[in-house]
Amino acid sequence: MALTKEDVVSVLRTCRDPEIPVNIVDLGLIYDVDVRESAAAEPGYDVSVKMTLTSPGCPMSQSISAEVHRKLLGLDRVRRAKVDLVWEPVWHPSMITAEGRHQLNPT
Repeated sequence: MALTKEDVVSVLRTCRDPEIPVNIVDLGLIYDVDVRESAAAEPGYDVSVKMTLTSPGCPMSQSISAEVHRKLLGLDRVRRAKVDLVWEPVWHPSMITAEGRHQLNPT
């Protein structure tokens, strides 16, 4: 079965910002996901993710991007994973999904 963008997004939902009790997808931190068949000799996939953080000075930036990288490599048949941390567009709380807002304010 082929690896899909939805498979990648699903695993990214297991990554959290330790300071905010919402996954990075619902926080609106994931800007792009690309899944391509690997050009390597062994069949598999190359996955790249473009993401941001809630602020450029986030003390957990290395930890969060390392967790994303590790989870991507943990997907079946992923040969290479790339995580690009970007600052444009600047993240804003309005980027939080309805599900993320519900997690922050369950009432």
